[in-house]
Amino acid sequence: MTVLHSRENSWAMPKLRGSLLVLLLLPVVCVGDARLRRTRSSGPTATEAAVETYNKYYNYVELTALLQSLAEKHPHIANLSSIGRSVEGRELWVMRITRDPHTDAPGKPKFKYVGNMHGDETVSRQVLVYLVEELLSKYGEEPRITELLNTTDVYILPSMNPDGFERSTEGDCNGDNGGRNNANNADLNRSFPDQFDGTTVSPDTVPETMAVIKWIQANKFVLSGNLHGGTMVASYPFDDSASHKQQGLYSQSADDSLFHSLALVYSQNHPVMKTGHPNCPSDTQETFKDGVTNGAQWYDVTGGMQDYNYIYGNCLEITMELSCCKYPPSSELHKEWDLNRESLIAYMEQVHIGVCGYVKEAVSGAALSNVNIVVAGIRHNLTTGKFGDYYRLLLPGTYNITAVAPGFTPKTVYGVQVMEGKAKELNFTLTPVVSEAAGSIAVPTPSTPSTTRSPDMTTSDSPNPTEARVLPSKEHDSNPPFPPPGLPAIQPEKFRHHNYADMELFLRKYWNDFPSIAYLYSIGHSVKHRELYVMVISDNPTVHEHGEPEFKYVANMHGNEVVGRELLLNLIEYLCRNYGTDPEVTELVNSTRIHIMPSMNPDGYEVATQGDVQGYKGRNNSNNFDLNRNFPDQFNTITEPRQPETIAVMNWLKSIPFVLSANLHGGSLVVNYPYDDDKDGINRYSSSPDDKVFQQVSRAYSKENPLMHSGRPCQDLYPAEYFADGITNGASWYNVPGGMQDWNYLNTNCFEVTIELGCVKYPLENDLPKYWEQNQKALLQFIRQVHTGVKGTVSDSKDGTGIPNATISVAEIDHNVTTAHTGDYWRLLVPGTYSITASAHGYMPFMIYASVAEDRVEVVDFRLTRVQSDLNQPQKKFHSLIKELSIGQGLEQLVKNTATENTFRYRGYQELSEFLRGLNLNFPKITSLLSLGHSVEFRKIHALEISNKPLEAEPYEPKVRFVAGIHGNAPVGTELLLEFAAFLCINYGKNPAITRLVNETRIVIVPSINPDGREQAVENQCTSTQGFTNARDKDLDTDFFGNASQRDAAQPETKAMMDLIFDKGYTLSVALDGGSLVVTYPYDKPVQSVENEGTLKYLAGVYANNHPKMHLGATECSNTGQTGNIPDGVMRAAERQSHMGSMKDFSMDFGHCPEITVYTGCCLFPSVDQLATLWTENKKALLSMLVEVHKGVRGMVRDKSGKPIVGAIIVLNGGVRVFTTEGGYFHALLAPGSHNIEAVADGYQQQRQEVVVSSYEAASTIIIEFDMDNNIFGLPREFVVASAAASMTALVVTACIIWCVCATKSNHQKDGFHRLRQHRDDYDDEIRLTSMGSKKSLLAHEFQDESESEEETLYANKI
Repeated sequence: MTVLHSRENSWAMPKLRGSLLVLLLLPVVCVGDARLRRTRSSGPTATEAAVETYNKYYNYVELTALLQSLAEKHPHIANLSSIGRSVEGRELWVMRITRDPHTDAPGKPKFKYVGNMHGDETVSRQVLVYLVEELLSKYGEEPRITELLNTTDVYILPSMNPDGFERSTEGDCNGDNGGRNNANNADLNRSFPDQFDGTTVSPDTVPETMAVIKWIQANKFVLSGNLHGGTMVASYPFDDSASHKQQGLYSQSADDSLFHSLALVYSQNHPVMKTGHPNCPSDTQETFKDGVTNGAQWYDVTGGMQDYNYIYGNCLEITMELSCCKYPPSSELHKEWDLNRESLIAYMEQVHIGVCGYVKEAVSGAALSNVNIVVAGIRHNLTTGKFGDYYRLLLPGTYNITAVAPGFTPKTVYGVQVMEGKAKELNFTLTPVVSEAAGSIAVPTPSTPSTTRSPDMTTSDSPNPTEARVLPSKEHDSNPPFPPPGLPAIQPEKFRHHNYADMELFLRKYWNDFPSIAYLYSIGHSVKHRELYVMVISDNPTVHEHGEPEFKYVANMHGNEVVGRELLLNLIEYLCRNYGTDPEVTELVNSTRIHIMPSMNPDGYEVATQGDVQGYKGRNNSNNFDLNRNFPDQFNTITEPRQPETIAVMNWLKSIPFVLSANLHGGSLVVNYPYDDDKDGINRYSSSPDDKVFQQVSRAYSKENPLMHSGRPCQDLYPAEYFADGITNGASWYNVPGGMQDWNYLNTNCFEVTIELGCVKYPLENDLPKYWEQNQKALLQFIRQVHTGVKGTVSDSKDGTGIPNATISVAEIDHNVTTAHTGDYWRLLVPGTYSITASAHGYMPFMIYASVAEDRVEVVDFRLTRVQSDLNQPQKKFHSLIKELSIGQGLEQLVKNTATENTFRYRGYQELSEFLRGLNLNFPKITSLLSLGHSVEFRKIHALEISNKPLEAEPYEPKVRFVAGIHGNAPVGTELLLEFAAFLCINYGKNPAITRLVNETRIVIVPSINPDGREQAVENQCTSTQGFTNARDKDLDTDFFGNASQRDAAQPETKAMMDLIFDKGYTLSVALDGGSLVVTYPYDKPVQSVENEGTLKYLAGVYANNHPKMHLGATECSNTGQTGNIPDGVMRAAERQSHMGSMKDFSMDFGHCPEITVYTGCCLFPSVDQLATLWTENKKALLSMLVEVHKGVRGMVRDKSGKPIVGAIIVLNGGVRVFTTEGGYFHALLAPGSHNIEAVADGYQQQRQEVVVSSYEAASTIIIEFDMDNNIFGLPREFVVASAAASMTALVVTACIIWCVCATKSNHQKDGFHRLRQHRDDYDDEIRLTSMGSKKSLLAHEFQDESESEEETLYANKI
C-alpha cells in the first residue's frame, strides 16, 4: 500500500465540522498591509548576518534574529513583518523582497512562498531561509536576480507552523515523533474553507490559518508555492473532489493545463524530482510521471491551502514535496539547497507569463479596481488590483479576453496571441454605460465585485453587492422619466428549459445587455462547484440604497421542481426589457432592489428528468440531502451536516437586510406560510407572531393566480386536497423541520413564504408558456407587498446620523426587526393602528402610534436622544473625526496626507531653544513658549503649549503632556517631540483633521527635562551612561517624591516638572526615553497590584499597536537585556526595572494623571541617519495619543441650581480618583467597557453612574447633579441632633457616679501600694525588662517618627 508521506492518512481522519466557514464571512481586517511596516535602518548596532554554513537548523529565536538582521542589512529591498501569531504566540514572519519594499507599486505582480506548514517537514523552512539570503546577496550583482526583484513583489514565509517545528525531532524521517500539527493538534493543511463541503475546524484552534487567510485576502497574489516534505513531487489542484474518493480520482480545475505546466517548471529543474522516481524508503515503488501529480488523484485532501488560494484568493498555488525524509539530519541541508535552488527561482519567474495590463475608465482615465478579467473557455476569472492592474497567467495560445465591470460597457479583445516568455501587455479602457431612457451616464461604484466570492470574508476595499451606501431617496432625479401609459408590455420571447450552462449564459447576457439595472453575482457554490447565481434588478443594482427595501425570489431548491427556475428567468427578461417603457415595471425597479436566484440546487437539476410529475430524482443535492430540511430549526435538532448550498444562503441572508421573500417550489399549487413545523411534530396550525401579515402577503399572490385561489388545484393527483383562498399554514398542511422559510423569519428581518407553482414538478417544455401566463401578475404583485406596513429611519437626534442595529418593536407582536447599516428599516404590517417603539443601546427609547393603510407604506422616522447629553454644543463633526481616526485606515491615511519635508539632526541646548522660539514666532496664534524652571547649570527647561487659545484657560478641553529627555544620553525622544511640534504647527490650518485636533486639545510639549545631561552625551553611543544623570550626578527619574521635605531637597529639574505635574488638569502624559523597544505603564515601584491597570495597559497598548514594530514584542536589545518576547510590546514598568521616585509614579499619585513611557529603540543615542526612520515609526503612534485623549468619560459636576462644584472627587471603579477643575469639569481615560463612576463632595449626597466607553467613540459625557446632604451618618439631621443631646446628658451623669466611687476606694489603694514598694527590690529588674523590653526596643520607640511621609504611606497602601 502506498505511503502518503506529508499528507498521509488524511482521508481516514474523521471529518472535522466547525463554524469557521460562517465566521469567516466577517469583514477582513487588512492585516497584511497594516503590518508590513518599515524596519529600522541599519546602524552601528545592527547585527551583521553571519556567513551561511548550510549545516544547522534555525530554531525560532535564531530564525527571528537572522531575518531581522537581514532586513536591517538590506533595507532598500527587504522588509520584515509579521502576519500574525501561532497558538503559542510565535510570530509568523514574512520577508518581503523587492525594490522599495515598503510601498505597493503598479506593474509588480505579487508572488509568495510558504514553508513549514507541517512543523516536522523542515527542509522547506531552511531552503526558504537560504532563498532569502540568495536573493538579498545577489541583488545588484546577478542580472537574473536583480531583474526578478525589480519586477516582482516577493513574499517569503519560512515557517507557518513555528510551534510544530519546536516540538519536532531532527532525524525523524516519517513524522513519528510529532510536530506535524500546530499546538492545538490541528493539521493546518486541513483547516482552510473547502470548496465542496466547507468542512473545517474552529478558527480559535488555527490562528495560523486565520492569519494566512487574512494575508491572502489582503494581497492579490498571482502565483504561490507551498513547500512540504515526505516525498519528491509537485502537486497541483484540485486537492479533493466532491465524492472525496480516497485515491485515483483526477479532480480537474479550470486552469488544469496551466497548473500542470507550472508544476513541470519546478519538477524539471529539480535533478531528482524530474525523474518521477523519488525512491523514498517508505515506498520505493512510488512513481510520478515527470515528477508531477494532480492532488486528488494522489489522494484526497479536504481543506487544503492550495485550493483555497485558487478558488478564493485570485492566486494560483501548487504544493512542492522536497525530500523523502521530513526532518533529515542538518548535514543534508546543503544538498537539499543545491537540489532546489534553480527550481525555486525558475518557478518564481513564471509569475510573468500570460497577459498583464491595466484597466482604466474612459472619461477620467482613473484606474478601475476589481474589474473581472474573463478568458473565454476558462471558467475562472480574476480581478484587477487597486492600480487597475491585472496578471492573468496563460499558456501560449490564442484567447478572447474580456474586461467586465458593472456600470461600464464590457470590452472584449479577440485573438490575443500569448507567446512563450514574458507576458503580453493588454490594456482595457471601459466606457461608462449611457442610459438610453435617461440620456445620462450611469455612475459606477468605486470598485466592483468579482462574480467569484470568498466564502470567508470580504475586504473593506472590495465591496460586495450587499455593501450599504447612503444614496438619495427615491425622489432623486436620476430615475428615468416616467413612461406614458398604454404601451404594451414586452413578453418573454422563448420558453424552454435551461440547463446550467444555458442558464449561466442567459444571466450573463442580460447582465451585459442591461448593466444599468442588472447585476450578476454568486453567493457561493453547490457541492459540484456550480455557481449559485443571483441577478439583482434595480436602478442602482450594486448597492443598498437608503430607504429602499431588499426583496428576493429563490427557486429550484428541489432540483426536480423546475417551474420556479424558468419563471424567474422569464421575470428577469420581463423586468429588463420593460424597464423605462412600462410604468409598473419602471416604478417597481426604481423603488425596490430585487434579488433573483433561479437555482439554489443546480446539481439536482442536472440529474432531474423532464416529465417527472411526482418523483424524487434530482430533488436533493449531490450529497443526497434535502436542502429544505437542512436549516437550523426552532423545534427540532437537525443532525444532517449543513450543506454548502445551505451555508451560502444563510450567509447571504445575514449580509443583506431582506424584507420579503418567496421560495418557489412545485408539486402543488398553494402559498404556504410559517410556521412550517410544530413543537410536537403534529400536523396542526402553527402560527407565528405575524400570522396576519403572512396571510395577507400569501393572499396577495394567490389572488392573482385564479387557479391557485380556487383552492382545488390538483384534483387529478390529490382530489381530497383543499386550500381556502389558495393559501395554507405550513404545519397545518404537513410538518417540515429544517425549512428555509422559518429560518428566514426567526433569524433575519425577512418574511418568507413558500409558493408551490404547479401540480407537475418537471413539466414538458411546451407547457411552460401557461405557467408564465398564470403567474406573471402574481409574481409582480408579491414584490409590491414589500411596500406595505411601515418604514423609516432611526437616527441620532443631535447629529442626524443613522443608528444601525436599532430595534423596532410593535406592541402585542412578539417579533422585532432591526435597522440596517444606515439606520433604515422596514416592518410589514396589516392595516391598523400600532404602538411602535424604536430603541438602541445608549439611547432613550421612543414610542409612537402609527396607522397603517392598505396598499401603501407609512413612513415613520425616529430620532433618538442619547441617554447622556453632551456638555457643550453638539460636536458631531469632531466626534465623527475621532471615530474615523480610530477605525480602519483613518489614522494611517492622516499620516500619509500630512507628509512634511524633514531635515533631521541632533540639536544642542542652544539650537533647541532657538527652534522652540522659532515655532512660537512663526505660529503665535497657536503656540505659547514657557519656562518651567532651570537646570543645575541654569539652562531653561522649556515647555511649548500648542492650542487654538494657548493663553486662555479651557478646562473642558483634555490636556495632554509629552515629555522627553529625562535622561540626557537618550535624546531621540527630544528630537521626535521637536519634529512632532513642528508637524502640528505646519499642518494647522492646512489639514482639517490636524486643525480640529489642535483646536480641541491642549498640548504641552517638554522636549528636554535634563538639558545638562544632554550636553554631556555623545552621539553613536548606544549603551553609554554619559549624560544619563544631571550635573549633580542624580538620576532625575529617582527624584520625584511627594513628601514635603523630600520635595524641598529635589533637584531643580525635578522641581520644575513637579510644579507642572501638580497642575491637575492633565488627562494623559507620554514620556519618551530610549534603550528598549517597549511601552511601560505605572508603576515603577514594586507594588503588588495596580488600580485601574486595565486602563493603563490599554493606553500603552494603543501606542504600541500604532508602532510598526513595537507591538510585535520580540525585538532583542542585547545592550539592555531585552531578549524575550514582550506580549504586545507592553509591560508594567516595575517588571522592566523597578525603582522608587519615578516621574511616572509621581504623575499618577500626585498629578492624578496616567503616564506611559515609550522606549523608542534599543540604541540610546543612535546615529543621526536613523532619526528619519524613528520619526516614521513613531509619527502615527504620537498622533494616536492626540486621538485617545478625547475618549474615556468626561462630564460636569454641579448642584441643583446649576452651580459648578470644583474639587469634587470622581472615583473610577471604586479606586482611582480624579478631581473636578474650574467649571466643575472632569475627564478620565478608561479602557473600553462598562465602568462605575462615583462622585463625592463635602455637604452633598454621593452620586453613582455607570458609563460605557468605546474604543472608537469620543468620550461619553455625563452630568452629575448633587443634592444637599441632609443626613448625618445616613440618618435625618434632626434625629442625630436630638440623640447627641441625650447622649451628652447621660455621659455627664455617668461621670459623676464614677467620681464618687473612685473617691471611696482611694484609701484602700494607698495601703496596697505601700506594701508593694517594700518588696520592690526583689523583682525590680524583672519589672524593668517586662515593661520596657530590650534597650534596642526602647531606643527604637524613643526616636521613631510616627508620621510617615506621604510617599511611604502611599507605598504601604499599595502593598
